[in-house]
This record gives sequence, structure tokens and C-alpha cells, in this order.
Amino acid sequence: MMQRHYFVAKMPDEPGALHRAAEIVKRHGGNIDRIQYDKRIDPYTVFFEARCSDDDYLAMRAELEAIGYLQGQIITPSFLKFQVMLPNRSGALFDFLNFTTASKCNIAFLDFDDRGKHPERLTVSLTVESGESVDRLLEALKSRYPLEIIEYDTTGQHLDDTVFYIRFAQELRRLLDKTEDAFLLRLLSDVNHIVQELMNLGKDPHLVFSDILRSGGDLKRTSGDGFYAELQDVDIGGAHILCVQLPCGGNTYLLRQGTDVTLIDTGFGIYYRDLDLLMEKEGWGGMGMVKRTMLTHGDADHSGSAGLLNAEVWMHPDTVEVIRQANRAYGSESEGSILEEIYTKLINLFSDFSVCSTPRTFPRSAIGKRGEFNVLSIMDVAGMRCEVLEGFGGHQIGQVFFFLPEKLVLFTGDSLINFDSLTEDRKGFATLAKNLMTTVNVDSGKASKERKGLLGLIEEVERTNDGRKCLVCGGHGAISYLEDGKLVQCGDARTYKAR
Repeated sequence: MMQRHYFVAKMPDEPGALHRAAEIVKRHGGNIDRIQYDKRIDPYTVFFEARCSDDDYLAMRAELEAIGYLQGQIITPSFLKFQVMLPNRSGALFDFLNFTTASKCNIAFLDFDDRGKHPERLTVSLTVESGESVDRLLEALKSRYPLEIIEYDTTGQHLDDTVFYIRFAQELRRLLDKTEDAFLLRLLSDVNHIVQELMNLGKDPHLVFSDILRSGGDLKRTSGDGFYAELQDVDIGGAHILCVQLPCGGNTYLLRQGTDVTLIDTGFGIYYRDLDLLMEKEGWGGMGMVKRTMLTHGDADHSGSAGLLNAEVWMHPDTVEVIRQANRAYGSESEGSILEEIYTKLINLFSDFSVCSTPRTFPRSAIGKRGEFNVLSIMDVAGMRCEVLEGFGGHQIGQVFFFLPEKLVLFTGDSLINFDSLTEDRKGFATLAKNLMTTVNVDSGKASKERKGLLGLIEEVERTNDGRKCLVCGGHGAISYLEDGKLVQCGDARTYKAR
């Protein structure tokens, strides 16, 4: 049976190398579905996807590996920078390069000018996969030339952009802790899809991948001892809402009446332990007190701890699929975008996403209307009546909103956000996400319709309740209320720090 298989090939930078690899794939009956190579990004790495049988795939791999073309593991090259004094005679540089070629070193940088201040001095930067080769090269050079080593790095920290994918893999390994080479190579092949699409869009992959690594680094830096949050504790008449603005990503809301605690949205999985400790310190008893969790949608910053909770977890049936498919654009017009799919995979990895194995789902059939939105269900939320309103699939398929009609509280997911209340760090993280996906909404037209519908709903319920303000609990930012068409923060927020 024909299956799609991938190869990560390490090609020599010489004429005919790519042709030779393609001939091997062809000879074993493989049909190349995708190939990507860009010397501006990485002159040594080529990504293939070929459709063939499993047996033919194994034969191709064996033959590519036999000629040294197949990357089966991620080897971190060493970086060596040194200065060597060459004799002032014809052929001196040629003779020197015989040694680097024999050691199979890739020259990243050469600087030599006989009219300069030091006409005999050559500055050289090399990358080489084998530490033994470096040792042999240095021994051979020291016996013939005056030599000064400026830098020798075996960690991969100082590699230049000619080994872009290896550098990226090394950074991913630091962020993801213990990872196998096979997993990283599969991930690099997926990531390369982003490179291909970004180049087609005229974007610089280097900038985008620096954002990817920064987002993963920010999550690690702000969990554990580095955790902090902005808190708002709002009394809604016999019950309390605790709004927790987590360091990165979306809010989580705790609702309590007596000992009955409901959680709306969970935040990233990486913050679960931090949120548990925060609840204890704030007198909410820890995450074990949560009896019910309700998710607005399936993005990792709103649903990423769901699998860690010992509580009912409720979500829309389409949110179940968004999470199962690991593609935030599932079911939308953007579903085919590789940017959305790979962003979902990476942010899930970075944020320790935990899937709920036994989710409870809201019904698909409407039981009524609230403004422009279908009411799917009426739930009990910490002893309060809560209407589950179905969105239009603008921000994400399956996004729902929660409305407490007696308390006039509306949880809007990511369709309404008080951006002015975000700290600069939170604005920065939100910008990273937008850069990686190009847009945070899977359907901008429907997203605009959702926003207008929510604003109209707020105006309607305030008008029918003698002007009493409706509290807006957005997916990010502070609890707010609507004033002259603008969201205004409700009261003050205070900062919580783990240390």
C-alpha cells in the first residue's frame, strides 16, 4: 500500500547531489509529493516527502544512508575559530585549504588581505561534525603554522546560519528536555513546511523561528519560580469570580459560591501546578476543589490543563475535534494552512498540553436564542444559572460563550478582549502568536460578526436591566464593562508572584 513517507537528507554542496538522491527515490518506485531546499536557509539540508510502500521506503532509506545522504540523527557540529599565519608566497592559501578539506570541515568564514595591517594573518571559522577531525586538523596545522585559537565550541551555540536546521533542533532540544533524534527529525520535517509557506509569502523564516523559540522560552521562564499573575477578585452578589491573567496566553476564571468551585478555561498545561499553588495561597483550596470545568475553545492557552483535572470537563463537540486533530484551524476555511497546524503542534509541545480523555460535550441542537446566538444548554455554574451560547466559528470552530443572566456576567472567550488592560509582556506574547499564524482568527468575517453580536447582546441585557452593567470576562485581559463602545477595566488588579 502506498503511504506518504518523509526523508531529511544531508546533501553535499556539489553538482548532481540532488539528482542522485532523486534517482534513488525513483528507482524504488517512489513518487515525490514534496521537496524543499533553499540554499539561503541551509545549503546542506533537503526535505523530501515521497509516496511509496513501506518496503520501498526502507530500501530508499538504506541506500540514501549508505551514501551518507540520510540524516538519521542530529549531530551537533563543533564551531572553531582561529587565526593562522601564512607564509607570504604563491600557493600558501591553497596549501592551507588542503588540510581543511581533508578534515571535511565546512568553512563558514575567511578573512585575509595582504594590504591590511597583518598581511600574513588569516582568520578562519569552521564547522565540523567530528571532534576527532578537529583534533587532527589542529595537530596538522600547529606543526606547520603559527596558530591562535579564538573560540572552540562543541555545544552548537555559536554555529552560523549555514546549519540553520541543526541550530533550531538544538534549541528545541533545550526547550523540550529529553527528546529522541527521530522525534526531532520528524518535527523538523513538519517545521520545514512552515519555511516553504513563509518563503512563498515573502517572509523571513529566521525571524519567525526566533519567535517560535522565544514563545517556548517565555513559557519555561514564567512557570515554577518565575510564575506571576494579575488577579481580580470580584463579588457578584453572594458569589465570587477570581480572574487570573496568566503570564503567557489566556485567562482562567474561578467561580465560587460556598464550597462549589467551577473553572472556566484552564490556561496552558505548564501552569497547572502554579495555578494549584495560587488557589491554595488565595484561600480557594487548590485545583482539587474544582468540581466542573468549562472550556470556551480548544487553543492550548484555554484548554491545555484539561487532562490534569479531577473534575468534569465540558466543551463543544467541535472543540473535542480541534484538540484531537491538534489543529486549531480544524473545520474552518483555514484548515489547510500548514502555519496553523504546525503552530498548534509546537505550542502544545512547549506548553505541556494535556488532553482530557473523557470530555463531556454540549449538545449541538439549540434550545433557544440569546441575541444572535443559539443557546445550546443551561448549566449550573457554582450554583448559578449559566447559558451556553454557540459562536459562529470566527476565532475557532467550537468556541462558545457563557452567560450568567441573573448576575449579568458574560465570558466571551477570545472574541472580546480588553487589550488596553494587558501588560507589555502579555501584549508581546500575543504578538508572537499572531506572527506565527499570520492571524489569530480562523475566519475573519465570522470573527467580526461574533464581536458585533456580543456587543449587541451586552447593550440589550443592560437596557433590559435598568442600565445595570454587564461584566465582560474576556479570553485575555482584565474583567471589564462596556462604556461608550469601549471596554473599561472593572476595579483594580493586583500582582501575584510565586516568589
